[in-house]
Amino acid sequence: MEAYLLNLGVLIAIYAILAITLNFIMGYAGIFSLAHAVFFGIGAYVAAVVSMHVSASIFVTMPAAMLAAAVLSLALALPALRVRGEYFVAASLGLQMFAVTVFSEWKSFTGGLGGLVGIPAVKIFGQEVYRPASFFPIALAVLAAVVAITQILVRSSFGRSLTAIRDSESAAEGFGKNVPLIKTISVVISAALAATAGVLYAGYMSFINVESFTLDNSVLIMAMVIIGGTGTSWGPVVGAALLLLLPGLLSYLSFLPQADIGAIQQIIYGLGMAALMIFRPGGLVRRGSPQRKARPKAAPTRAKRGAVQ
Repeated sequence: MEAYLLNLGVLIAIYAILAITLNFIMGYAGIFSLAHAVFFGIGAYVAAVVSMHVSASIFVTMPAAMLAAAVLSLALALPALRVRGEYFVAASLGLQMFAVTVFSEWKSFTGGLGGLVGIPAVKIFGQEVYRPASFFPIALAVLAAVVAITQILVRSSFGRSLTAIRDSESAAEGFGKNVPLIKTISVVISAALAATAGVLYAGYMSFINVESFTLDNSVLIMAMVIIGGTGTSWGPVVGAALLLLLPGLLSYLSFLPQADIGAIQQIIYGLGMAALMIFRPGGLVRRGSPQRKARPKAAPTRAKRGAVQ
């Protein structure tokens, strides 16, 4: 039971990283992307290949994966220079479908549909880390680092520029903001940080294939953000934990047919998101709103003073 809970904890930490990094562009910049699983996959495949042929040290695989994801993200970020809203969603969907085809067919790099087997365990200072009990603290440490980095950025002037773009691109441009550049940088940062989840996933699972990086996974990550709460610090973590705990909880319900657990899970996802849109559109975790300062009472006009006298 302990091993199962630790394994679940590692997966929650990995998906929480993905949800937080998607929330960085979706919740703060208003950029809705359906290609986040692509950068998850790039991080995993690059980390796997580097660990198998160069070094399994996390201090080698992680920078390599982040760099590769950042470079590839320009394929998604460049359309952001010209389009917005639903057109950007369509561009990200195109990148997702293209990437799945590449992951499936580039057998020399990704192993094709069969995937990559026998990926070395993550090494930290020469020590292999693969047991759930020892890997869980590593996953938590990377999650904490991603949370810290995104929060520092969000609370900086760059973060204020992101929220200005989210609220109104036209107004942000009117105040002199370089909207295309800011959006591009935000997508690159989001992709690079998402690749860290891929590094952890490849090293922990020791096997990866295209099934983990499809459109379904991108939609799942987006659902985690929406259900948890967009534009919040901990909403994506709550959403990731909830959606990963749900399948395990359903499997304990003996009256449900085990063969239909997947379909039941999808139904619950859909009903849950519909209910949230109706009763709690901001997600389970609401955005903090700044307190309004009390306005000082206006001094009475001359006419009013005369009337009082």
